Amino acid sequence: MTRSALLVTHTGRRQSTQHARTVAQDLLAAGFEVRVIAEEVADLDLPPEVTTVEGGPTLAAAEGVEIVLAMGGDGTFLRAAELARPVKAPLLGINLGKVGFLAEAEIDHLDQAVKDVVAGAYKVDERLTLDVRAEYGGRVIAESWALNEVSVEKGQRAQMLELLVDVDGRPLARYGCDGVVCATPTGSTAYAFSGGGPVVWPEVEALLLVPISAHALFSKPLVTAPTSTFALTVDPYTSFAVLCCDGRRTWDLPPGAKVTVERGQLPVRLVRLQPRPFTDVLVAKFALPVEGWRGNRR
Repeated sequence: MTRSALLVTHTGRRQSTQHARTVAQDLLAAGFEVRVIAEEVADLDLPPEVTTVEGGPTLAAAEGVEIVLAMGGDGTFLRAAELARPVKAPLLGINLGKVGFLAEAEIDHLDQAVKDVVAGAYKVDERLTLDVRAEYGGRVIAESWALNEVSVEKGQRAQMLELLVDVDGRPLARYGCDGVVCATPTGSTAYAFSGGGPVVWPEVEALLLVPISAHALFSKPLVTAPTSTFALTVDPYTSFAVLCCDGRRTWDLPPGAKVTVERGQLPVRLVRLQPRPFTDVLVAKFALPVEGWRGNRR
């Protein structure tokens, strides 16, 4: 039986395309069928044995593959997740960007990562996702999902957004704010973190709600049960808002629109090569001064 892999690359960087060619050649030499998205082929200069597939999020580019490899930064990883999630394909992130919080492997360990994939020396974890639905006037105007976060933000820079927030069918608060972020533990180190939210270990099953620049006496970030449901209603007398999923998919929301966010039906399956404590990941990615700014004075 032929093994197969889908390669998703940040083609805007020359270094990324060079490494992608190397990975494709190594996988082909190991007997893999290697798929590449059609829009990326021209920039990669790959061997003719590579299979070209259409890469729209509604298409099954990753159908039947053993693994999806995302080579780039977190943006590339999130794009690859759109292809991997619907068909439950495991996703391996190889960081060729800056922080690369979602990536499992760094560029210095690229050769070993490919060897581990070929040897099947990896395990697969599941990450909680979010499903989101926006309604207006009794009809659904948007449906999507997110691995990191769903945000409802003000659509006009000069005006504050008024949002009524319900949790589990009960009113929580009405915020005059720049927006509200609903995040997963995976996304706790992304937009939610920038907005003052807590860092939540990926193994924790929970949902996060983080108001952004809220003009309110109570605007603390909240951590709720994974079974919770958030409802964010754009005040009928405020300006329009913008719904955004993972910073990639956006919709305008008219005043009066209601956004419902809950745990996703499908997780994202992430490849783990050499599992390490999340504490080590935090220290490495954020360059935390574990000795403190004063250093060791013993």
